[in-house]
Amino acid sequence: MTEKYTLQEVKTAYEEKKWLSFPAKLYKKDPNYVRPIDQDVTKLFDKKQNKLLRKGEAVRFLLFENNQVVGRIAAFIDPNTAKNNDQPTGGCGFFDCIDDQAAANVLFDAAKNWHKDRGMEAMDGPVNFGDRDNFWGCLADGFTEPLYNMPYNFPYYNKLFENYGFQNYFNQYTYRRLIYNGGLSPVVQEKADRLFRNSDYEFRMISWKNIDKFAEDFMIIYNKAWGSIPGVKKITHAHAMALLNQLKPILDTRLVHYGYYKDEPIAFFIMMQDLNQIIRKFNGKLNWLNKLRLMLDLKLFKRADRIIGRIFGIVPEHQGKGVDGGLVIAFQKVALQKNFPYKELQMNWIGDFNQPMMKVAESIGGEIYKTHITYRYLFDRSKPFKRATKG
Repeated sequence: MTEKYTLQEVKTAYEEKKWLSFPAKLYKKDPNYVRPIDQDVTKLFDKKQNKLLRKGEAVRFLLFENNQVVGRIAAFIDPNTAKNNDQPTGGCGFFDCIDDQAAANVLFDAAKNWHKDRGMEAMDGPVNFGDRDNFWGCLADGFTEPLYNMPYNFPYYNKLFENYGFQNYFNQYTYRRLIYNGGLSPVVQEKADRLFRNSDYEFRMISWKNIDKFAEDFMIIYNKAWGSIPGVKKITHAHAMALLNQLKPILDTRLVHYGYYKDEPIAFFIMMQDLNQIIRKFNGKLNWLNKLRLMLDLKLFKRADRIIGRIFGIVPEHQGKGVDGGLVIAFQKVALQKNFPYKELQMNWIGDFNQPMMKVAESIGGEIYKTHITYRYLFDRSKPFKRATKG
């Protein structure tokens, strides 16, 4: 630590308020910045809401200069994944800092020393103490308005990480396509056309009247498509039902499409409105009034014209047969109907190690629009660094 800066662990509600509000002050003059909803962040550090804290640990720090907050960071250890590496690895995230390497180094040192005291030998950052599709990665290219709960930062953040010694562990890409512009690649289009001529295949839009059925189908597809990936846990029917019920108040059913083969669920493409286009005026607060404003802006005033591809999955035995194109065509048939309010689709969090998914995004007309970097810092600086080869 330098005499210029003072580090303080967040322990009280007052300190948490300072920790939450600092980024909004830092980005006050940046028109692209959208403050996340406070509850979406604080729940990650609440043992009652984040089950990872039942066995894991987390800490938050504030950095002061002359009694003014100039930086913040969080560090956490997920025991389920910490040892799934060549060395025990923790994470740091929610890093925000003024453009000063000395200040950043104090924050990084605090996270490193906290991890070393708990037996870790490396840390990834900036990452989230939870799902990867939220608050994950350092924006390196595509400095436009962020998607809901996706990180946004100043360009100098990459320099702060890299000058400290963090190295690029993997890139995660956000693909973008305009709803009415372009189509599928010729190969995917041909496969999709052939598939639509086969009466064994069918595509359906979700219906809340049959929510139990769609939750069951979601579970089946997810577990077959994703459950075999290391580190990805299979889900239960109850989990799938809870997820859909959570989305129900805000989700537009036109944005959720399932694929079936002989009435067996084989694929889904789940999208949702980008809430950032609405919550940017809430300043992080989701009180009853802002909840009402959110519902009105989504349902009545149609203030969101950007959608996010939340999850795309095809069971292994039907991959490469045109099902991906079939899902997109089914969606586009709906998009061409009158009063469809959405103009663009962004598909976020596709790792550079996931070449098959990158090809899917490109084959359906997507182009790389943003790049986030997940960095890794090895505490033993003589140890060889290896980039990620899988998720």
